[in-house]
Amino acid sequence: MDLTKDEDAALKGEQGETLALAYRVLVAVGEATNADRLLPVEWAHLSGINYNTIGDAGEEFLAKLSKDAKFKIKTTVNPMGFDFDTVAKYDLNDEFITKQKSIKNSYEKMGAIPSFSCIPYEIFDLPKNGTHVSFAESNAAIYANSISKLKTNKEGAFSALASALTGKSPFSDLRKDETRNPNLTIRMKADKKDELAFGLLGYYAGKVAGSSVAISGVSELDRRSCKSLCAGMGTSGACGMFTLGDAKGETIDFDKKEMQKTHDELNTADSGDIITLGSPQLGLDEISDLTGILKGRSFKKRCMVFCPRAIQEQTRKFGYAKEIERAGGEILYDCCICLTPLIDKKNVDGVITNSVKGAYYLRTSNGVDVNLKSLSQIVEEETK
Repeated sequence: MDLTKDEDAALKGEQGETLALAYRVLVAVGEATNADRLLPVEWAHLSGINYNTIGDAGEEFLAKLSKDAKFKIKTTVNPMGFDFDTVAKYDLNDEFITKQKSIKNSYEKMGAIPSFSCIPYEIFDLPKNGTHVSFAESNAAIYANSISKLKTNKEGAFSALASALTGKSPFSDLRKDETRNPNLTIRMKADKKDELAFGLLGYYAGKVAGSSVAISGVSELDRRSCKSLCAGMGTSGACGMFTLGDAKGETIDFDKKEMQKTHDELNTADSGDIITLGSPQLGLDEISDLTGILKGRSFKKRCMVFCPRAIQEQTRKFGYAKEIERAGGEILYDCCICLTPLIDKKNVDGVITNSVKGAYYLRTSNGVDVNLKSLSQIVEEETK
């Protein structure tokens, strides 16, 4: 790689071991992805926040790093394992709480904005089109590339952290215009076009597509369906971007049969003990929609609703929080369905959700069965 004098000096340790480590990560990633140089990025969004994700080794690494490291650019962070405001309601062991607090403190000490959200594109002002960012959260990276017109690879936890410390990222893959042009088109042939259908489409696309894919048979996407598509795609493979319309190259169909096959892979139960909504976290518009859909109905089972803290004041101001709580829902901020310690197979056999990403991680990480169905079906069948 062709490094500038300052980059080379930092790599050699002339600006301290922390920056040397960060540049070693970026150079290794760059060489593995055939990058010829590093380029500036304006915003880093980090994963590796939940203690369930990074464990003791990650917590200790961050505690040591934060003693002298400072983020160079705007840096936001993914959800934690729980909401500190409501953690007392749950049977979490003290060690998990202590370790999660340590991770939170380390990131904040280095200068991270305490967003604890997987939907940074929805709660922050976006930079101008074409701006290079470094997003480690997969749904956010895909949304940034596809909808927000930003440029990022699907970064790993370490590469995004290195970008936050240096303000740089390798010029490779989806940062290059030629890689952003898809050579595969997936035709949406299934009649159903709700958020679950698009989540299943995304999960299928992630398995069969390369860096970028075209989706045809879809004229427009509402916010809920778009987030579901991005999350499904980010869960199953390396694809980091989609466009709407036809592209040159191969075309394959995603029809009713393929949708059912994908659903059967993820759906492992006919019902569940609890309902979870919010993977990705629900934004203000989705919370508003949920209160409208409920129309005075109440959940028959415990329902956990995950949101970013950035919308907390507005959910209260507009009465959304009060209505969801009246219906029996629990609103949790700063955390998410994925890898949450709040759902334990010792207490829960099955979970009902409309999230393809949530279904995947609930089954593979939490070890619980999943009943996967759309939000409209959940409200129809699980409320009274």
